[in-house]
Amino acid sequence: MAAPRVLLLLSGRPESVSFAQSVCGLLGAGPGLGPWPTHCSLKRGQLILSDRPSPEASDRLPLQRPPFCPFAALAQQPMVPKATLPTNRGVDLGVAVLLQSGDQTVLLTRRTRILRISPNLWVPPGGHVEPEEELLDGGLRELWEECGLQLPEDQFSWVPLGLWESAYPPRLSWGLPRYHHIVLYLLVISQESQQQLQAQIQPNPGEVNALMWLGPKVAAAVAATEDGTETAGFLHQDLPPSVPAIQLEEDGGARPVAVPMSTLLQTTPATAEDKERVSTGTKFALRLWLQHLGR
Repeated sequence: MAAPRVLLLLSGRPESVSFAQSVCGLLGAGPGLGPWPTHCSLKRGQLILSDRPSPEASDRLPLQRPPFCPFAALAQQPMVPKATLPTNRGVDLGVAVLLQSGDQTVLLTRRTRILRISPNLWVPPGGHVEPEEELLDGGLRELWEECGLQLPEDQFSWVPLGLWESAYPPRLSWGLPRYHHIVLYLLVISQESQQQLQAQIQPNPGEVNALMWLGPKVAAAVAATEDGTETAGFLHQDLPPSVPAIQLEEDGGARPVAVPMSTLLQTTPATAEDKERVSTGTKFALRLWLQHLGR
């Protein structure tokens, strides 16, 4: 039997997590929005999370879920029929790379409309971690598969930013969840400039149909609209009306476009629709990136 991708240590005892259980809830997340500092260990192909300090979970990262997390909602609604939820699998492990250029901008890509999970969302490059794969290797593999970008080993550094409990569909009002991941956001800091990195990118049209670079001011505005944590009056009046991006064409070419700022500030709708927006987890990661820059 394959080892669980996400393993919990509760009161020192190892516990696997079933698909329908909220990881944040099992670790003692309270009613607030978080994030919750969590003891963890980033092992090959596996993430260990603990509710207390442990030799097996010696690192510490912030863990968060959206305020509308369907697994938290299911725990509060025992009468909701769960017969269609998967019973033969646990929580999967994902990784996403927030790539920072030497001039302090970060790369986001827009997922194509044909993808089964989270179509038309702006996210960092990322995806599923393969069994026995180191988490950094998985993130760099996804960066290569989605953007055609390979970073020389001596020209970047990296640091884990935080953990996000992800579900799709993202709200119970969209239907019962079919996917459940803990996503590790990694900050990968390149020595090359945005212009140098952009010249090397060759997007995979099967996964990505546009890309953009965000600087700290725009990223701060986007992060402030994280669902459930909007800060009234935060948004600067001097924000640009749009952000430049590169969009792939059906003929294989690419052209510059302007993505309206209002699109990037959208939140997750209550009903199922593929509205273009920045994912809630990405807003969480952008906030952590800005904190890292501040340090």
